[in-house]
Amino acid sequence: MGALTTLSSPKLIKPTILNQFPPNKIPSLQFNPPPSTKPTNLFSSSALKSSNDAVPPLVVVGSANADIYVEIDRLPKVGETISAKSGQALAGGKGANQAVCGAKLEYPTYFLGQVGKDANGKLITEALEGGGVFLDHLSTVSDAPTGHAVVMLQGDGQNSIIIVGGANMECWPESLGEEDLEVVRNAGIVLLQREIPDKVNVQVAKAARSAHVPVILDAGGVDSPIPPELLNVIDILSPNETELARLTNMPTESFEQISQAVGKCLKMGVKQVLVKLGHRGSVLFTQGEEPIRQSIISAPAVVDTTGAGDTFTAAFAVALVEGKSKKECLRFAAAAASLCVQVKGAIPGMPDRESVLDLLQAV
Repeated sequence: MGALTTLSSPKLIKPTILNQFPPNKIPSLQFNPPPSTKPTNLFSSSALKSSNDAVPPLVVVGSANADIYVEIDRLPKVGETISAKSGQALAGGKGANQAVCGAKLEYPTYFLGQVGKDANGKLITEALEGGGVFLDHLSTVSDAPTGHAVVMLQGDGQNSIIIVGGANMECWPESLGEEDLEVVRNAGIVLLQREIPDKVNVQVAKAARSAHVPVILDAGGVDSPIPPELLNVIDILSPNETELARLTNMPTESFEQISQAVGKCLKMGVKQVLVKLGHRGSVLFTQGEEPIRQSIISAPAVVDTTGAGDTFTAAFAVALVEGKSKKECLRFAAAAASLCVQVKGAIPGMPDRESVLDLLQAV
């Protein structure tokens, strides 16, 4: 249904970052543009006039983890040891997840992050490459291990996760290099999360703001307040209901409570809040406008919810930078998340573009 299901994909061309978009001509995305400045719809063939045209990329700055999966019937009690049905290591991390999702949705995507010189770093690098992500800005550090996470996956697909930061939190330079900041300034949209140091996110968001590049901050990650310096330079804050409750110290059980908690975020300086509500769907709040609600697109079976939120956020960002309406962005993201939960593993579960469009056409 709708334009998302019928229009062609943008051509996946590796952008010539330093030459294609000089600093004074960087494409910017207006969130509420007048008709004369509405962003180009990159789904349409008219947006791709020649094979030499390059699309301003999605740039994901964030974490990369080796996810150690253990399948269990239930969580252990204090002092109790239980046996897992199985265990395996898969590539993950919120940043890597979102980058692979963007690339599998056929949007040119760069990942800026760090891994260690170890087997887990190789696992993640291969997964990113296999997903079609450009790795020009992925660093390998020798003084910290690759980040990893223990994912305790229960029979109903729900999970509990413990993260060890490793290279995601350590060994970052005091100031990011000019080449890294340049790819940010030339992006079509930037995705951040909170599994890397806040000081890195602040540098990236400020660089993006200076070039009028929109920034989405996924609130998932460290359990600490978001610095006002960061909140003031992002365009969309995207928490789930648990993260929203933690950030605001307010309940988020009902829609009214969620709205009140979002109101507190808006008072902090955020202009838009995209709340992911799991089986209850999602809501986009924009200051001065009515909230836009999106229900889930039901999956025949929920195998693993790991990475579903990352899939949703990345798919929303792809649709947004391609010029779709906010309502269409939410629907596109809901379809992508529905497909993700049907496969075990975050990166293995990321859907391709054709699958998302087919699902949208079927519902």
